[in-house]
Amino acid sequence: MGRSGQRPTGPRRAAPRNQRRVPGDVVTLLSRTVRSVEAAVQAGRVTPAVRTKFQVVALMVREEHARVRADESLSSAARSEQLKKIDGIGTILAKTAVRDPGLLALLADDAVVTSAARSLQQEMQRSVGIEPEPEPEPEPEPAATPAAAPEHRVVPQSVISRQLANPFLAPDFSAAPPPVARPRRLAGWELIGPLLNSFERAGGGDAACMPLPAPSARPLPGGAELMPHQAQLVAAAAAGHRTFLLADEPGLGKTAQALLAAEAADAYPLLVVVPNVVKTNWAREAARWTPRRRATVIHGNGETVDGFADVVVVNYEVLDRHVGWLGDFGFRGMVVDEAHFIKNKTSQRSQHVLELSERLRTRTVRPLLMALTGTPLINDIEDFRAIWQFLGWIDDAKPLGELMNALEEVGLTPADPGFYTAARRCVIDMGIVRRRKVEVAADIPARRIADLPVELDGAAGRSIRAAERDLARRMVARYETALANRRAGEQVEGIDADLVRTVARWELKDATTSSNGDNVFGMLRRIGQAKADLAADYAAQLARSAGKVVFFAKHVDVMDAAEQVFTKQGVRFSSIRGDQTPGVRQRNVDAFVNDPGVAVAVCSLTAAGVGINLQVASNVVLAELSWTDAEQTQAIDRSHRIGQTEPVTAWRIIAAQTIDARIAELIDSKAGLAARALDGSDEEVQSSADVQLEALVALLTDALEARPVPVAPLPVPADD
Repeated sequence: MGRSGQRPTGPRRAAPRNQRRVPGDVVTLLSRTVRSVEAAVQAGRVTPAVRTKFQVVALMVREEHARVRADESLSSAARSEQLKKIDGIGTILAKTAVRDPGLLALLADDAVVTSAARSLQQEMQRSVGIEPEPEPEPEPEPAATPAAAPEHRVVPQSVISRQLANPFLAPDFSAAPPPVARPRRLAGWELIGPLLNSFERAGGGDAACMPLPAPSARPLPGGAELMPHQAQLVAAAAAGHRTFLLADEPGLGKTAQALLAAEAADAYPLLVVVPNVVKTNWAREAARWTPRRRATVIHGNGETVDGFADVVVVNYEVLDRHVGWLGDFGFRGMVVDEAHFIKNKTSQRSQHVLELSERLRTRTVRPLLMALTGTPLINDIEDFRAIWQFLGWIDDAKPLGELMNALEEVGLTPADPGFYTAARRCVIDMGIVRRRKVEVAADIPARRIADLPVELDGAAGRSIRAAERDLARRMVARYETALANRRAGEQVEGIDADLVRTVARWELKDATTSSNGDNVFGMLRRIGQAKADLAADYAAQLARSAGKVVFFAKHVDVMDAAEQVFTKQGVRFSSIRGDQTPGVRQRNVDAFVNDPGVAVAVCSLTAAGVGINLQVASNVVLAELSWTDAEQTQAIDRSHRIGQTEPVTAWRIIAAQTIDARIAELIDSKAGLAARALDGSDEEVQSSADVQLEALVALLTDALEARPVPVAPLPVPADD
């Protein structure tokens, strides 16, 4: 259990004589408090006050453990007895935290200790005769000196080329005009705390979404269409609104809204900061919704980045390497996806995002700033702070600009009864947009599949791509051998499609009869293993933001890897597998359906794809692809069935630039065959073997087309 911003542990000053504590007082207090927290969590009442108590108990358990171990006045038996009791409290804390990811996060080393927690800790310490030590005076800041750039920061060569190619590409750093000075009636009031509290004290029944204009009828490229709720936000950006906390539930198209809002605001170049699992999808969505704008993704040190792109996508994990040149690039808009990732302002990624936001706001007139998250609050209302600061609504101490002006115009102070309702409305009108699936159900299909391409980085990704090349080379060699053995006169121009299909059949037969994993089936299994952590991480994000999630995989080792991720992140899950007895399987299904603390059902695609009802979840994650659309549909229909009250979204995790993507296309191309056959069509319904064969045909065809074209030798001129 870690803490942040606390004093080092060590011997305490002796309490006044009339406040000497009796041995065991602290343990008794902590035991009583942790039991009250445990009861509240079991009842589903995890309020901010409960979270504060939980954090304080965690901090005091750690300090008391260190004090008892260092107390030489205790006998060995007494020390062991005290430590046993303290460890018992720690065990209750751990078991309680597993029921709620927000509580588990409070045990992390970088968990922020709120002012409310510090105040309660001091109060509890005094109640058992411990005089809290005064807060240390802040150390004076050293004289400002030019900071050397960290060694790991980089500037990609293409970015340097952009800067050198044309001096007129220099960023527009024209500062925004200074605000007009106004009388400040609220200048003496502490306002950040009341603003945060307004979302707890005045939220009952009030709208959680800013007023939005009517959707625009403007046509989109390629015939694409926005749903009405998406078009409303884009219309707000077109009308001049420039800051948004877009908190729609997953599946409502936040990515498209952000990209088209940038188009409406002409907020280019646009910086997009995202989790690693979705960065490839952002580039793909940019190509779909804004095809006139070039998008580039920063991988690693940025060797492949396009310095002339309009949309630059970077993931949190490598942001530290690139924050220097990104701050000078001249962006006119910035989007932060899964913005709850920056909730901890002491973390490096939060500091980098806030630094970039501040540079953008001070150097660009009215930039577009968008925070996207289906989970605006993870632990408590304090999680809003970093997001509001990114958007420029507040700083560390006070509301800024438009928000301060709006609060002044309300005419109330935090001492007035109506302040909290009015203050909450002021913040929402700054740009909070929150819609739920059930509220816009008429806009979206009852069941849809959303592909999420991911890049397989590192050694696993390189190994899979190498195995795919080896498979293609093997089939090319078989093709060329068969071609060379033909009788004379059977020459075919270009690629012989019939022979390609024959070679693919040979390969498929070898794969189905051999235990050697060096084939298409082994490759798909390795791809599933490589995707497992990314898919599980995305499922955990969905569970936190949208409720229960069904996670499907084909292979046991992929399920095992996913369950390890969920355990590490404190996400409770049920496991539904083929090797379970009917009784165990039903108990696990019931736990997922009936226990609000069980967030994910980890299911075997073959064992759990039929015969069970999981309609308590409206989000399904397909970590591995099936070989048929029917098998895929059966899995999705575990949630999309009678009793489901919300549209169901199936998130299909696809390894980009691998055979995985080709198989997804083939499955989709066959998707309507079963329906057409039931309607009386003569078209033959294809099996899983057909998809496997077509995947190999496509792989071999691509490899043959990529071969270098032989160049005929030039004729040698005859001697004169």
